[in-house]
Parts: sequence; structure tokens; C-alpha cells
Amino acid sequence: MDRDANEVATGQLVEITRESAAAGSAVAAEAFRGPLDVERKSGKTDVVTQADRDAEAAVEARIRDAIPDATIYGEESATGTVPETGMVWIVDPIDGTNNFVRENRRWATSVACLVDGTPVAAVNDMPALGDTYVGTPDGVRRNGAPVTVSGRTDPETFQVVPSIWWPRDRRDEYAAATGTIVRRFGDLRRPGCAQASLSLLAAGSVEGVLTNIDANAWDTVAGVAMVEWAGGTVTDLDGESWTPRSRGVVASNGERHDELLAAAREIEEKR
Repeated sequence: MDRDANEVATGQLVEITRESAAAGSAVAAEAFRGPLDVERKSGKTDVVTQADRDAEAAVEARIRDAIPDATIYGEESATGTVPETGMVWIVDPIDGTNNFVRENRRWATSVACLVDGTPVAAVNDMPALGDTYVGTPDGVRRNGAPVTVSGRTDPETFQVVPSIWWPRDRRDEYAAATGTIVRRFGDLRRPGCAQASLSLLAAGSVEGVLTNIDANAWDTVAGVAMVEWAGGTVTDLDGESWTPRSRGVVASNGERHDELLAAAREIEEKR
């Protein structure tokens, strides 16, 4: 299909996003719980497998089948920063690779399409769980059914996720995150997959996701967009609108967002 990216309608972009995520997740699912050669990137818990690379290649192939000149920003191949103009596809072939290599089903193939820095479509496909989240500015659907953030307003009933891994030299912040959450909120959850965590928030299963870590775009953009499209709020540590260049991620169901911000700032004090 030989066409320029600017000629593709929004509805087609959603379909390409969904199909490309499905193509990548199918490749990853075939390798899941099979023999894997696990390599380390920057540390003992920062790992990658051939399945990550193969899944990203499958996502890219589907996108380029529709848009040959597509700009793709994938975890296993990206350099630089996310372009602020034009159309760009942000890809995480296996978000939650640590879960993946330990045969834990909480991982996702994540694809988001941005136009001039604004998300227009996002998909988090989790085949091992049987869940696919598809988001557009019109709303979010899980397995075809509409979902929204929860309506809980009492922080003592909130379930909150400390997301994005704190490296070994920042474990005081990780300890502060867990302590802050259990003191301020009802309970703590840690799926070990940022996109899964944000998807759960968009679907009302948790009330908050937070970190003071500078997160990569492939770990956040699709899920952040879904939280906002599902009625939630996402900011940086200063309470300003979140972008892929923001410091930290503070996401909530929109009720008592100030409490999530206060928790994130308390964690930041340990930095």
C-alpha cells in the first residue's frame, strides 16, 4: 500500500495501530514460556531477548506495509528523542521483559501513533492475559467493551502502583515509594509492566500510577494517552501536563490527584 503518512485517515491509523500491535504480540506469544537466550543491557535486571527484537520487527513490518515512509521509534532500535512534529509510531515490543523471561503473563506489546506530538491511537496488547486495550480520543475499549477510570474518591480505598524500575543506586527512592503508598492509600500493586499498570488505571482496576523516574516514551505514551482518554489525569511531578519529556509520571483517576502528587513529591525528597 504505497501512500504518504499525511494521506492516512485517523480511522485507518487506529486500525494500523491495532494490527501492528497484534502482529508483534503474536510473535512474542509464540516465544513465551519457551527457551530464551536472555541478554543484559545496562544492569542485572535490564534484559532483552531475541523475542523482543523479532516482535518489534513484526510491528514495524505491519506499519510499513501501510505507510512505507513511517517514522518508528522503537525500544530496540530508537535513537535520540521522540520527534515533536509529523507522524511517529512509538513501539515497545515486550513491555515487562523481566516478567516475560520469568514466565509471568503480565507483559504487553505497546504501540502508539502520534501526530505533531499528540496521540491519536494507542494499543496495549497482552495476549498471555487475553486482554487488548485500544484507545482513541473517543475513549478506551478492553476486548471491545468500553472502560473508564474508577470513580473512587477516598484515598484510603485507592490501589496505587509504584511504576518504572528504580535502579540499584536509587533504592532509597523505591523504599520511599512503597512506604509512602501504603501510608497514604488503601493498598499497593506492582504488576511489573508500566503499560499494563496504566491500562489497569484506564479500566478502573487501580486508582493511581506514579514514579519520579524519567520514563522512556515506549514505557508510557500509549498508557498515558489511554488514562486521559478514559477520564483520568496525568501530570509531571510539578502538576503540569505530561509529555514524553516530562520528569516523572503521576497518573490518577482524576479524583484526589493532589494526593498522588504529594506522594510522588515525597518520594522525590529521597533523591
